Amino acid sequence: MLDPSSNNELPAIPAKRYFTIGEVSELCAVKPHVLRYWEQEFTQLKPIKRRGNRRYYQHEDVVLIRQIRSLLYEHGFTIGGAKHRLEEDAEANMPDNQQLIPQLVRELEEVLHILEEV
Repeated sequence: MLDPSSNNELPAIPAKRYFTIGEVSELCAVKPHVLRYWEQEFTQLKPIKRRGNRRYYQHEDVVLIRQIRSLLYEHGFTIGGAKHRLEEDAEANMPDNQQLIPQLVRELEEVLHILEEV
């Protein structure tokens, strides 16, 4: 995943549940119309829409926007390249089911052993 330290010049993300598009614009140094465009291009970016189609972004959205910004503006990726990189990062962070199943079996056997002792 992209190193968040590449956004050192950006302000810290406050401990809030929801952010308006204006707040995210300031936090990520990106204009609101660019954020709306990125929503169309990056399927991972889905702010909650409420009354009057107002957008409310969560903390994860702000982090994702900063990653997109870094890929596009600092690393020189195209929109397509940034999409591909984010998809690769998401796949790399997913656990491999083939490794996960034996681990779950061992854990369930341990739980069964504990329950049998009780």
